[in-house]
Amino acid sequence: MRTEIGEAAPVDARAAKGPYGAVLVMGVCGSGKTSVGRALAERLSARYLDADDFHPPQNVEAMRAGQPLTDAMRAPWLSALADAVEAARHSGPVVFACSALKRSYRDLLRARIGRLQIVHLTGTREVIAERMAARPDHFMPVTLLDSQLADLEEPGADERPLFIDVQQPFTAVVNAAEARLPRLSTH
Repeated sequence: MRTEIGEAAPVDARAAKGPYGAVLVMGVCGSGKTSVGRALAERLSARYLDADDFHPPQNVEAMRAGQPLTDAMRAPWLSALADAVEAARHSGPVVFACSALKRSYRDLLRARIGRLQIVHLTGTREVIAERMAARPDHFMPVTLLDSQLADLEEPGADERPLFIDVQQPFTAVVNAAEARLPRLSTH
């Protein structure tokens, strides 16, 4: 089932009653989603998925060329990611990294996945740009940071996010996320 961004997706009864929760580690490019997500998954004995692995080749090429993705380009990517997370969480907890910049993107993920806890990694533009510049092998150029910051809609209180400042040491970031997350077990 394809769901456009901003369009309400029907919630599958299995998703609403799925046995395990999922943790979304979100933030702009360079905020540390992959590193924090992997470390958090290891600590929680959860499966880790990275949204970058679900981009169609044309999205990756657009970003390599410095072209920001449109909502239309993101819709199939988010749908594929949501399907993978939902399938994985039926066999255990899942931690996944995804920018999820807009509320409509998170709404799509929530509607398709079911139980979802958000860890939002935050930091100054300068710190994040410096981190991006230090990873030359990544397809996302520093030139796209400003478009990501412009698109960012911080999660509202109703989304119950955990805000974690990435300007602290890496271990402190992971410790803070782990300490503040509810258990991901069955309910």
